[in-house]
Amino acid sequence: MQSDQVEALIECTRGPIVESIHFGALAVVTSHAELLASYGDPQLTTFLRSSAKPFQALPFIERGGAEHFGLSDREVALLCASHSGTDEHVAVVSSIQQKIGAGEEHLLCGVHNPFHEPTSQALFLRGEKPTSNRHNCSGKHTGMLAHAVMRGLPVEDYINPQHPVQQSILRAFAEMCDLQPNEVIQGVDGCSAPNFAVPLFNAAYAMARLADPVGLPARRAAALQHIFRSMAANGDMVAGPGRFDTLIMALMGGKLVAKAGAEGYQVISILPGVLGAGSPGIGIAFKIADGDLNGRARPLVGVEILRQLGVLSAEQITGLAGFDRRALYNWRKLTVGEIRPCFAVEKLVS
Repeated sequence: MQSDQVEALIECTRGPIVESIHFGALAVVTSHAELLASYGDPQLTTFLRSSAKPFQALPFIERGGAEHFGLSDREVALLCASHSGTDEHVAVVSSIQQKIGAGEEHLLCGVHNPFHEPTSQALFLRGEKPTSNRHNCSGKHTGMLAHAVMRGLPVEDYINPQHPVQQSILRAFAEMCDLQPNEVIQGVDGCSAPNFAVPLFNAAYAMARLADPVGLPARRAAALQHIFRSMAANGDMVAGPGRFDTLIMALMGGKLVAKAGAEGYQVISILPGVLGAGSPGIGIAFKIADGDLNGRARPLVGVEILRQLGVLSAEQITGLAGFDRRALYNWRKLTVGEIRPCFAVEKLVS
């Protein structure tokens, strides 16, 4: 990532001066492949991390996997999730595993403490160690297992990049981004599954087509609509209590899908008509260059992009106040500064 590819997005003040700056880049693209707006370099190539999950579930849904195993929309949403590891999340992922005839012991995602702190504390107090189903990617991995089981493929190495499941995912992801598979840079994600890096423009275009699959084959379009509907209506499955993706999907009432990825990545998918009568589907992709490891910058960038595009009502902005421009406090709860956006998207299409 080169310095000329990113610009200042968020600044944090202390007293009268700016103390820290988060740099990054963003692209806003329509379902007609028009670059609607940008800031920094929209061709910045970087890994989507967990923001790719809707497309990693796509070939399974497109092959009729949800119908084959009788999965509910809440279960489909969990296939696309970076969930918080709550007891409800574990119950839903366990339900999927029961339906497909594969168990937690088959997961290759590893183990970490639940993102949801009260759940993590409850496990500790019970003397219970987290297992793979608490991992935020257990839904994605269970979906990959389901894909393999449905096609009668080996489950032991379902995350091998050469496995037919992963090859199907790569092709589908590349097609959604309007790229060839060999143009997609591959790496290994934190959960050990393959992951993809593409320009922000192409990732945003894929998200626009998730909301508005205009011109795509009927089976692909139906699968995308199924994924969008499931995620938008079940944001509590996609992330978890108190998290940006869950809250904004609830506030938008089914009109928007948001999916965070590690290291400061975020995508947003907006249905046609939200930006005005006749407006196409819109996709947004942005990257916080420093990885935003404490999570303070990414949601604020998301809120500010949507504000500048005219997506959010005053009531919705109020509902997102915890992620918007806000005061910063020290350990005694004294106000010491603020965190605020410092960018204006450059609109290229009116």
